[in-house]
Amino acid sequence: MDFVLKEATLDHISILTQIIKNSFKDVAQKYNLNKNNAPTHPSNCSNDWIIKALKKGVNYYLLEFKNIPIGCVALEIVNSEKCYLERLAVLPEYRKKGYGKILVDFSINKAKEFGINRIEIGIIAKDLELTDWYKKLGFVLNNITEFNRLPFKVAFMSKKL
Repeated sequence: MDFVLKEATLDHISILTQIIKNSFKDVAQKYNLNKNNAPTHPSNCSNDWIIKALKKGVNYYLLEFKNIPIGCVALEIVNSEKCYLERLAVLPEYRKKGYGKILVDFSINKAKEFGINRIEIGIIAKDLELTDWYKKLGFVLNNITEFNRLPFKVAFMSKKL
């Protein structure tokens, strides 16, 4: 096995920030997102975001391939019933090799360990390729919502565990 998944700590903040920013850069370009029209989009991730999330109790996990950090994912436990899968990121040069699925499967198993029975995610609704990818992993589309602060609609998906 050439990859390792491990829980991220405060020591990994800058690594997580760079992975997230670099992984979402192409999405920002595709949908014309920037700090002004989508300040909370992951392409604008900062060390401060990661620190606040970790202190809030969000669990970040780091994926390394041959000791090189290439991806990450975060799990935010909402309550005993559900959690949010967040910041799923794989660096562009490592995509289409199964690492995203590894991160999702890992997150699902972690959620089960925590006794959670539903995992949810929000994605850009126009990104039909990503929506289809999540559907193949067993997620279902719950609804599409428009937010005044975002220049895109958000598709909310979930998977029962």
